[in-house]
Amino acid sequence: MRYLFSVIHDRPTLATPEEDAAIDVFNERLQAEGNWVFAGGLAAPDTATVIDNRSAEALVTDGPFLESKEYLAGFWIIEAADLDVALALAADASKACNRKIEVRPFL
Repeated sequence: MRYLFSVIHDRPTLATPEEDAAIDVFNERLQAEGNWVFAGGLAAPDTATVIDNRSAEALVTDGPFLESKEYLAGFWIIEAADLDVALALAADASKACNRKIEVRPFL
């Protein structure tokens, strides 16, 4: 089963060199153990553009969808046998990147 690990950050700073190194080690582990699908870091929320095309014309708005001190800083998509395995990996991901991780299964 596939899971999305959302990296939740609450500071305007990027990862420290130490955090980057720990993330690299965690990524290598995911790959070696067959859990790796895809991962990526995201630019700061102020670089976002929101498109709302639910009415007659598309509305284009600069900035994040939500104004919040917490934001999505990156993500992993992993493959895991079950939720227990995914949660254990998420705990290790949180430790590696020094941020909160939200875990959600794909349908």
